[in-house]
Amino acid sequence: MRTGWRRRISSYVLPALILAGWEVATRLGVFPAHVLPAPSTVLQTLYLEARTGELWAHIAASTWRVLAGFAIGTAIAVALGAVVGLSRGMEAFLDPTLQAIRSIPTLGWVPLLLLWMGIGEAPKLTLIAVGAFFPTYVATTSGIRGVDRKLVEVGDVYGFNRIALARRIILPGALPSILVGLRTGMGVAWLFVVAAELIAASRGIGFMLTDGRENSRADLILGAIVLLALLGKLSDGFLKLLERRLLYWRDSFAGESAATIGPTAGPRRTEVSV
Repeated sequence: MRTGWRRRISSYVLPALILAGWEVATRLGVFPAHVLPAPSTVLQTLYLEARTGELWAHIAASTWRVLAGFAIGTAIAVALGAVVGLSRGMEAFLDPTLQAIRSIPTLGWVPLLLLWMGIGEAPKLTLIAVGAFFPTYVATTSGIRGVDRKLVEVGDVYGFNRIALARRIILPGALPSILVGLRTGMGVAWLFVVAAELIAASRGIGFMLTDGRENSRADLILGAIVLLALLGKLSDGFLKLLERRLLYWRDSFAGESAATIGPTAGPRRTEVSV
């Protein structure tokens, strides 16, 4: 119990040191306040934005776009990844094209989506869906191909048909990789929502960045960056919790402290924490 609390507390040590050093350096004039405002100034800016209600409107807009785009992109990614992973023929047909599309830079999509869909919500959601799609697709495909062949042979021995084999052996075996792909896709979705809102938006955290730049307000820019970090961490934490719940059955290495690794350390049942 004490070890768990120590680990939780230790995770806040580095951020606290960074914020304290940043505050002191700005107050002492090491960095000009108009270039790098102190953390206390950034928090005050966020507080004032929250009081007017603007902050909550920006957070709600970006969060909705991320969740909607992420849901669309990952649903398609898991479906296509399963098809490609289960079929060599579909891999030869689909995978080369998808890998070529994956190499297109984020901003390369923006002019085309704006031309096709205008400046509404559709291009933003499409861009986020594209960003979330590829990490999940690659993780799903590689996860299915990484399933132990002996487990598949056991399914054949028990007379499983293709559907039962995929449902009871292949997909559960690929689930760890799929969940890692979902976590990566969520992180990319937050990157892509900023790119979308920087181009054409009147609400959202990306719009806050644009507004701060146009008005030379470093405090607003840093506040938007802090919000992105917090929201990204919260969403990743939720997916990490989901991962632990779904993979409760795994008996795998979770990382040991230096004090417990050695010739006297006995075997332990542990869960991996990715």
